[in-house]
Amino acid sequence: MLNLITQTRLLWILFGLFVVETIGFGIIMRVWDFAIIDEMSDPDKISAHIGAMNETQRGVHAWMTATLDVAYPLTYGPLFAGLALRAFKPVFAFPAVAVIPTDLAEGYVQVMALIGDESLLWLKAYLTPLKLVWFLTAMVIAIAALLFGYWRRKHAMSAD
Repeated sequence: MLNLITQTRLLWILFGLFVVETIGFGIIMRVWDFAIIDEMSDPDKISAHIGAMNETQRGVHAWMTATLDVAYPLTYGPLFAGLALRAFKPVFAFPAVAVIPTDLAEGYVQVMALIGDESLLWLKAYLTPLKLVWFLTAMVIAIAALLFGYWRRKHAMSAD
């Protein structure tokens, strides 16, 4: 499995999906005129934000979270982990792996809140900051892996 997510072709596919999914979020938010609650962690502010949305916006946001936002960590997690594994020791892939269940749990809480059950909304105060830390750490490691790979290739070519 680890060899699979380090293959160049798969990494390019994951990168392409990551870009398409990222654009998809922007299009959906623009068309239905709402801001997502993915980066919000204060339960009271989230509740007020959801309350200010109309029924269509809440429904679209719930569907987007249950579909696109489920696919998203299943795309960027292996992408970031694969890049980390290509350049560094396996421990550097940990944030990319840890963000997947964290993001999915946060998404479940969001969908429940968007469909009217805010009983788990308090979890967003913990899940969202944790998700953002894992995501940003994994992204920095992935970028460092790309730079390291470039540096290694450049120095290998100059040694020839």
